[in-house]
Amino acid sequence: MSPQEQYPHQDGRVVIDPAFKADAPARFARLRELGPIHPVEFHLGLKGWVVVGYDLAREALTHPALLKDSTPAAEALAAAGYVLNKPSVGLGAQMMEADPPEHTRLRRLASAAFTPRRTAELAPRIEQIAHDLIDALPATGEVDLVEAFNAPLPATVIAELLGIPEKHRADFRRWSGQALRVASPEHRPALAGLHRLLTDLVADKRRSPRDDLLSALVAVRDEEDGRLSEEELVGTALMLVVAGHESTVNLLGNAVLGLLQHLDQMRQLRERPELMPGAVEEFLRYDTSVERSTSRYAAEDLELAGVPIPRGSMVVVALGAAGRDAPQAADDDPSVLDVTRPGARHLAFGHGIHYCLGAPLARLETTIALRVLLARVPELELDVPADSLEWIGSGIIRGVLALPVRYRVG
Repeated sequence: MSPQEQYPHQDGRVVIDPAFKADAPARFARLRELGPIHPVEFHLGLKGWVVVGYDLAREALTHPALLKDSTPAAEALAAAGYVLNKPSVGLGAQMMEADPPEHTRLRRLASAAFTPRRTAELAPRIEQIAHDLIDALPATGEVDLVEAFNAPLPATVIAELLGIPEKHRADFRRWSGQALRVASPEHRPALAGLHRLLTDLVADKRRSPRDDLLSALVAVRDEEDGRLSEEELVGTALMLVVAGHESTVNLLGNAVLGLLQHLDQMRQLRERPELMPGAVEEFLRYDTSVERSTSRYAAEDLELAGVPIPRGSMVVVALGAAGRDAPQAADDDPSVLDVTRPGARHLAFGHGIHYCLGAPLARLETTIALRVLLARVPELELDVPADSLEWIGSGIIRGVLALPVRYRVG
């Protein structure tokens, strides 16, 4: 049966809609059986191609003719009302939406401020935040773990890292969670709110620098590349906020849900907490929160796995699907969650020049948060049937909107 017969649409494309996203691992698995690339319709009626096979995903993510420059697709994007690629109103003016040489310049400047040392120094504070969130829970009861733990932990970390004042953090958390949900009515207002907040904060940090990442971005200068412009400063900060918050919120959620559905794996992590760093790689492989890459556009007519891709076509990589297809150790079943899997291979942070700058922070937050949660909460189980959970219905993020659990704090 063809993918069009399984997922019918008037022009024969697979539709990535809320029903598809709620069942994404199974549906992508069926697509992989039929081939490594398929024509699809995304949110807002945008049409393009999705790569679902691991080998082709690596090729597509580094293909010299698949670029971030959306000019060849400008008419289709404008007709759909797509703004994520634009500066000032979307996520433009930052490295994730740039090609070399601009990408090289922007990444070098951002990396000078967002250093591995700055990330590593966050570990004690991340652990304290995790303990504080557990301490705030009643000893036993029912709670939405997204609201009580998964969301506030990375939101607090990124807010403190950037130097966002306490008075703005409620708005910051709400807008960060809505900014990538492109088919929701909150999407554009959330982006606009974040732009206003970060523009004001950049001006404040320029007047009164502090020991935070936003001040460091304002101050950073490279002898060859100069400084970040005002628009690039706001764009880079916005990228760190959106990518650093929503992806980790849902990586935590997907990991905990995976453990709740595989209690033997949870037991192994409780008994052997030293497995946690490797287990985080397995969670990234098994059910990553960044379900698919940001868009690339064909700068010329090209082929992927023998399939003609016309100039101007939108191409995305299903990073989660590629993880389920990635070659693992001999005899390992990639469809199974295994927290003892050695060296789990995946593309959750991308591949090539756009590899995620915040990967070390995401790994650190997830490792610490899960270790604290499992150590402090010895009893944890789903409070609703798994098939009743509501999933994010649009955009590149995969995760549940709420994760109701019953628990007991030890």
